[in-house]
Parts: sequence; structure tokens; C-alpha cells
Amino acid sequence: FRGGAELLFDGVKKHQVTLPCQPEPWDIRNLLKWIKQNLLKERPELFIQGESVRPGILVLINEADWELMGELDYKLQDQDNVLFISTLHGG
Repeated sequence: FRGGAELLFDGVKKHQVTLPCQPEPWDIRNLLKWIKQNLLKERPELFIQGESVRPGILVLINEADWELMGELDYKLQDQDNVLFISTLHGG
């Protein structure tokens, strides 16, 4: 989490997680639900909107824009690096 998004997660920028086993492969959609339930500490409306991230949050999967990877439908692989960067700034 970068660009201020880490403030919603107790200021922790990096989380190494092991996701629980489930019948279908994990995708970003399910990862966001898991993050909301397990990591997000405050003000979920600043991170999640509907089943996706709020506009203004850049998502990178292994350093590539998630729009190139299938966004919510991207199937996570072992050792994937998912980065959330807030581009929203107060003024």
C-alpha cells in the first residue's frame, strides 16, 4: 500500500499473506473482499467501492497495471505482488 493507502491499514505498507484454500482459484475480486475483512482497519469507503477499489487507487500486479491483466478477474498466482497506490490527495 502506497500513496497514503497504507494509512487505512494501520500505516503498514507491506503485508505478506497466505490466502486460505478455496475450491476456485483466488482472483482480485475475492482478494479485495479478503483484504476488507482481514486487513483494512478504518474508513473502507476510502479504499473499496462496490466490489472494486475506489477510483483514484492504482492497482499494480507484478509491476503491471491491472487493466492489462484482467482487473477483478485476474487469477492470482503464487508469489504475485499486488500493489495499491492511492492517487487521491487532499488540497
